[in-house]
Amino acid sequence: MSEERVHETNTLPAGETELEEEPYEALTPRQIVAELDKYIIGQAGAKRAVAIALRNRWRRLRVDEDLRDEILPNNIIMIGPTGVGKTEISRRLARLADAPFVKVEASKFTEVGYVGRDVESMIRDLMEISVNMVRQELEDEVYELAEANVDERVLDLLLPPLKGTDESSTEVRRYLVDRLGVAEESKSPEPDPDARSQRERSREKLRNLLKEGKLEERKVEVETTSSRMPFIEVLTPMGLEDMDINMSEMLEDMLPRKKKRRQVSVAEARRILLQEELNKLIDMDVVVNEAIYRTENSGIVFLDEIDKIAGEKASGGPDVSREGVQRDLLPIVEGSNVQTKYGLIRTDHVLFIAAGAFHVSKPSDLIPELQGRFPIRVELRSLTAADFERILIEPQNALTLQYKAMLQTEGVELTFTEAAVTEIARVAAEVNDQMENIGARRLHTVMTRLLDDILFDVPEVETGAVTIDAKDVTERLREIVQDQDLRKYIL
Repeated sequence: MSEERVHETNTLPAGETELEEEPYEALTPRQIVAELDKYIIGQAGAKRAVAIALRNRWRRLRVDEDLRDEILPNNIIMIGPTGVGKTEISRRLARLADAPFVKVEASKFTEVGYVGRDVESMIRDLMEISVNMVRQELEDEVYELAEANVDERVLDLLLPPLKGTDESSTEVRRYLVDRLGVAEESKSPEPDPDARSQRERSREKLRNLLKEGKLEERKVEVETTSSRMPFIEVLTPMGLEDMDINMSEMLEDMLPRKKKRRQVSVAEARRILLQEELNKLIDMDVVVNEAIYRTENSGIVFLDEIDKIAGEKASGGPDVSREGVQRDLLPIVEGSNVQTKYGLIRTDHVLFIAAGAFHVSKPSDLIPELQGRFPIRVELRSLTAADFERILIEPQNALTLQYKAMLQTEGVELTFTEAAVTEIARVAAEVNDQMENIGARRLHTVMTRLLDDILFDVPEVETGAVTIDAKDVTERLREIVQDQDLRKYIL
């Protein structure tokens, strides 16, 4: 790292080193937009807003410490119909930033006191994702060392240590011949009185066979620890997920773990032992400390369907109030401490991106306090036939490329003419106009219908190369366009 990173509320234990890479790359706003353009067509305003928000987080960490804590993220609310790229923009942004990201639906939350998910669960989920991210990165760093340790342990299983110095080299050779099928050398040196020396030579033979993959099916005996705990269901007013005490972990600490010896193949033993070695090499204190830092400073929460909790005033009845959910959500977005099993998480600098179609309600129907916590508003426009045409061919994960790759695994070369792509886009736009507008998701419906026969016939029917032209699109999709009752084709 070119600059030293300063932790605000958490410091690594003495003697421990930080991860070499930062949790987010120092991309400029233009570079961020360029990366998003590879997967998302149009919506320049939304891309620009999220690019600035991400760059501001990078800038904030380089501000003097006295002012750094005062700089709060500019949360964003995206307004637009379904299928125009709201979720995809947020998901790609999180991948670019290598940041913890969680997508939640606002309509799933309930007021405090009602059975269901409470709003703090999103931060617990975010922290869990962050821990898994950091752990995976550390596992990648020590993976080669863990594999080397596993090889040594497998060799110990194949050739158990000598019971005493009185064992002769003849016994070692007999073990290799009878149990493992290792051929004796035609010209054996004179017996070495030191059995340990003979064992080392035998171990090298086994090491070579192991590297060559000739012992993968050999059976060895490994000791495994059973961590399965009895399932205990605890009913609380706010649900089991909201308990700060992890009952399973408590039981694991209290009850002795059962050890069991199993006969498994070398390949299976390597898988079992690898996880044990990774657990030994990774310090979970370092993982949790780094995960807390990333969650608090680079975490992104995508609040989908926020329009579903807007527009309804409290009536005083027994039902869950949408306004009550908003008020529970407010302190999380404002900045508060959330208790997780890894410790307290501050949400002051977590970036919240909300999204909603707002067909029935509008952003002004949200309570004023919550509106103020989403100062950046961007409107995403509906997609046209020209947009669909670009979506089919330009993104790196374009649908046409996906179907080509899948059929190529069956030996079928699939090709779309330019006229065919134009016709597919036109049909998708026309169906969206006739029925519910589901945006780019309509392309999945149209493409599946178009390639239905080919996907079903392959590989039983010899197909070879297939070219889809405009005529094929018109004939195969005629029923969809002409039939006004299209409900069975809607995703």
